[in-house]
Amino acid sequence: MTAGPPAPGPSTASVTVGEVPAHLAVPAGEGPWPGLVLVHEAFGLDDNMRAHADRLARAGYLVIAPDLYSRGRRVTCLRATFAALSRGSGAAFDDIEAARSWLAGDERCTGRVGVIGFCMGGGFALVLAGRPGWGAAVVNYGMLPATPDSLDGACPVVASYGGRDSGLRGAAEKLEVALDARGVPHDVAEYPRAGHSFLNPEDLSPWWLRPASRFLHIGPEPDSARDAWRRIEAFLDEHLGR
Repeated sequence: MTAGPPAPGPSTASVTVGEVPAHLAVPAGEGPWPGLVLVHEAFGLDDNMRAHADRLARAGYLVIAPDLYSRGRRVTCLRATFAALSRGSGAAFDDIEAARSWLAGDERCTGRVGVIGFCMGGGFALVLAGRPGWGAAVVNYGMLPATPDSLDGACPVVASYGGRDSGLRGAAEKLEVALDARGVPHDVAEYPRAGHSFLNPEDLSPWWLRPASRFLHIGPEPDSARDAWRRIEAFLDEHLGR
């Protein structure tokens, strides 16, 4: 069978949402489209995160990725963002909510908005899943919330973890049990060959971290990533609709 033409590329722009800059990816063609707020990993809004946003735009979603590290020095912002995740409130949550409101009010958006997060961002996506305003949550190797009660009344959740991710060992099973117990529609999978950050197209970690990354199995695992993206896109189509 001959492969069809590649999907048209999205248009991209740098915009400001609330008080922070963000990467915007707009599908080709005519909308409106469902929206997605992309919450970046601990390394920040880098080329991997922009590539994820652009991929989702090619799949038919209006995507905005706020830069949560743009309020000051990077190290200070990183600490403040993790602190906000830990307590469930703070500037990072305000920035994500500003991005959600921006999408929901844009005429190119259907008004249905989901959240997708990677690593640190996956932790944010899980916290947000239990809060109003979200149509679906995509959790990629995200830290579990301190108490499963925060998932009461959660929106549908699709989650992907790596079996070789030593920092999140058992997280997929615990999350599935918690979602099952609450009747939350979900699709949770663990990939035995994958480690942390396996969805990233490239290893963009700092050079001094790369030896540890290889030892800890952190970085791309293309076969697992292909299946995870298949599940993610099918789940979003079902619960957000294109």
